[in-house]
This record gives sequence, C-alpha cells and structure tokens, in this order.
Amino acid sequence: MNGDHAIGRGRVRRLAARLLSLLVFVAVWWLIAAAKLVDPQFLPAPNTVWDAFVRADSWHRIAPGVPREVRGEQNYFLWEHLVASLQRIGAGAGAAVLLGPPVGFLLGTSRRLAAVVEPYLNFLRALPPLGYIGLLIVWFGIGDTSKIWLLFLAAFPPLVIATIAGVHGVSADRVNAARSLGANRRQVVTRVLLPATLPEVVGGVRVAVGFAWTTVVAAELNNGIPGIGGLAYLAGQRLDTALTLACIIVIGLTALALDAAITGIGALVTPWKGKA
Repeated sequence: MNGDHAIGRGRVRRLAARLLSLLVFVAVWWLIAAAKLVDPQFLPAPNTVWDAFVRADSWHRIAPGVPREVRGEQNYFLWEHLVASLQRIGAGAGAAVLLGPPVGFLLGTSRRLAAVVEPYLNFLRALPPLGYIGLLIVWFGIGDTSKIWLLFLAAFPPLVIATIAGVHGVSADRVNAARSLGANRRQVVTRVLLPATLPEVVGGVRVAVGFAWTTVVAAELNNGIPGIGGLAYLAGQRLDTALTLACIIVIGLTALALDAAITGIGALVTPWKGKA
C-alpha cells in the first residue's frame, strides 16, 4: 500500500510540475507579447491565438459590419480539419502498422532476405517527405491517395526496422532452451519470438505514427483542405500567425494524445515488459 501511495504521490508531483511549467511558459509568452518585445505579426499574444482558435471553430462574420457569416476556416471547423487529417493518418499509418510487423518479422528471421531488402528500407527512411511528395502527386494525383501513400511510406520503414531489431534482440539461449524442451518451430515463434519482440513493435508503432503525424503538413501542402496541416500551411501563406500557432498547438496536442494512447495500449498488450 505504501508503495502505491508513493507512486501516486510521484504522479501528482509530475503532473503539478508540468502544469506549473505550462503556466510559466504562457506567462512569459504573454509578458513578451504585452511588452511588444517581438512584433505581433511574428508572435501574437496568447489571447489572440485563443481568439483565432475560437474563430476557426465557430460561425463568424467576415469583417465587422458585414452581415454574412462564414463557417470556421475554409468552410470547415477546426475540429473537422483535424478529423480529416486523422482519417488520412488512420489510412496511411494504419496500413503501415498492419503490414510493417509481419514484414519486419519475416526479415528478422531470414538474414539473407534482410540483406537484400534492408538497404532499400534505410534508403526510404532517410528520404525527407518533401523529396518525393511531387513524385507521388504525379503518380496518384493531388487527391487523398497521394497523401495516404506519403504517410504510409513515412511510417512503414521505421516500423519494419524496429521489428527486425526486436527479433534480432531475442537471446539465442531462450530459443535453444525452448527447443530443448521440445518446442517445434511454430511454438518457438508464437511462444518465444513474438512475445519477446512485441515491446519493440510497440515502440516502433510509436515512432512510426509520430513520424507520420509530423509529415501531415507535407502531405497536405497540395489540396490539403480540409486538413489541419493544410490549414496551418495556408494560414502561414496568408501571414495569419495567430491561426498558424493555433494549428501548431492542436497538431502538437494531438501528437501527445496519440502517443499516450499507443503507450497505454502497449502497456496492456505487453504487461510483462520491465518485469524480471
């Protein structure tokens, strides 16, 4: 019980420290903006960013005195832009999560096949998304297909490589011990290799989804509306810094939420991780 209380107090302290750091950050930001140490065009005040966020999520007039109202930004609410981007992530990164571990496991158990395929994976992983988005647009057009392919290609290589590393990290003694106890190949794979590799796969999913999410702006540079990345890019082009910052904050908070969700799921599917 004392241990549980200590863990609870530790979590409360960490949460309090994070909230305090956030308050300090916002206060310093507000002071810099209020003192006009930086041109508001480059660093709007927190309340200005909040106003841009509210404006993007509500019906509002185009300008004071104009009776006509418009819907959010680019005729979509901000949350609709976010949902559109999450749907693209779900399709692109989701396909990578489904295909990456089996491919990585196959390569991890076949060194000859890995020797042939791994250089291509590392080459693809090293390419910046902006380096081949133009080629994908030529192949698949400016619709969602090219965006989904870009997100898939961003997520697939790191996930496969993480799975390969997980397979290679399994001790040969554990495999030999299972075989000495009479385990056949299928049992070795399902009872030894898969459980031992699963934590690495979860870590690879975190990296892959995070990298795909950071690619969302590049994916939505062309015909990216609705889309939170496309809106951030468009707002930057219009020099609407407040809306750009609002989009960046939403993108960052969503990334934290996705990572926390994957971490939580990983803790559920690998309860043995960290135990002796």
